[in-house]
Amino acid sequence: MSSSETEVAIALTDLAAAKVREVLAQQNLAADESNLRVYVSGGSCCGPSFGLAFDEAHDDDVKIEADGLCVLVDPASLPHVQGATIDFVETPEVTGFKVTVPSAGGGCSSGECGPGGCPG
Repeated sequence: MSSSETEVAIALTDLAAAKVREVLAQQNLAADESNLRVYVSGGSCCGPSFGLAFDEAHDDDVKIEADGLCVLVDPASLPHVQGATIDFVETPEVTGFKVTVPSAGGGCSSGECGPGGCPG
């Protein structure tokens, strides 16, 4: 499957794209030869949790160009990442990439889900 077969929108903020390029450079990887995979890594009452990794493309992956980077999504994760925005956040509590999906309704994608369950 390719992005031409399926309309998928994934956006990277300017800061996230810069941080991805920074990590690639630290690992001596070229941005034009590396792929960023977005995938569902689990779930809870709040919805899916997401993971990011550098990976090789598989035949059934959807490939999306976002800010000059190739983003890969596997078929199982595809419905969950439609419309996602990948950002990089730095707060006293957390530093790292954050995937927000409009259809997730807040919950885990916004970092609000904790041991007590979903926010009211």
